[in-house]
Amino acid sequence: MRRDIMSDLIAFLAVGRERSFTRAAGQLGVSPSALSHALRGLEERVGVRLLTRTTRSVAPTEAGERLLNAIAPHFDGIEAELAQLNELRDKPAGTIRITSGLDAAETILWPALARLLPDYPDIKVEISVDLALVDIVAERFDAGVRLGETIAQDMVAVRIGPDMRMAAVASPAYFADRKPPLTPHELAEHDCVNLRLPTRGGLYAWEFEKEGRALNVRVEGQLIVNDITLARQAALDGAGITYLPDDYVKAGIEAGSLVRVLGDWSPSFPGYHLYYPSRRQQSAAFALVVAALRHRD
Repeated sequence: MRRDIMSDLIAFLAVGRERSFTRAAGQLGVSPSALSHALRGLEERVGVRLLTRTTRSVAPTEAGERLLNAIAPHFDGIEAELAQLNELRDKPAGTIRITSGLDAAETILWPALARLLPDYPDIKVEISVDLALVDIVAERFDAGVRLGETIAQDMVAVRIGPDMRMAAVASPAYFADRKPPLTPHELAEHDCVNLRLPTRGGLYAWEFEKEGRALNVRVEGQLIVNDITLARQAALDGAGITYLPDDYVKAGIEAGSLVRVLGDWSPSFPGYHLYYPSRRQQSAAFALVVAALRHRD
């Protein structure tokens, strides 16, 4: 294959993935005008339009999507082999950036990294705690940690934690003069500590299930927070019932400072997963971090 065609295909692949001439040009180290010229030349060569351009966006046509799907695995394979060759001579080093929620960062990420990092002084890990579902590609993260059911299908997902349950809890003092709820509907009679999740744009609807019957409940109360640590503390201080991951309130339940209710309405669900783009080439450092985090039953 001629070298100029290879260059044009690489340019097309970058634009098709980035959906932007500007970002693709920055990735390839060329000007947007040069990239646009190369793509017009490729379209003239194959005789069909590959990209639909507007003043605000660019997207593959049906023919472009077909070409993109056909060539991407081959170029990814070449990049993967080159990366493997580099790893033969390079020791694990570099910075790995991970975005995660607070619970996973405290209970899974840090314990695993605390064991790994002392043995690899050239590896650095940055953990960014964020409630929102961050676009890890746009924000230049190497990976993210979220619940398995929230991860996009085009990502590689690696299980790093066991199945989870949610727990509705409050302090013994709160229940001193109140009857604990026996069904989610009875939460309407209680003060509840609400959690606002920025990704969803509103208050978290408490999700319950029993005998195959799913139920989402909007609760009311005097307090709304956007941090699970504060929600737990509010429950400990008697502000009301809150709904948090089981492992985050387990110590309080065992110590008697928190009382669990509606346990039969909170089944298990897929726990935390590390996720990253399927086309990402793993460095030796990244592979070590993934191996350290991988859940083993």
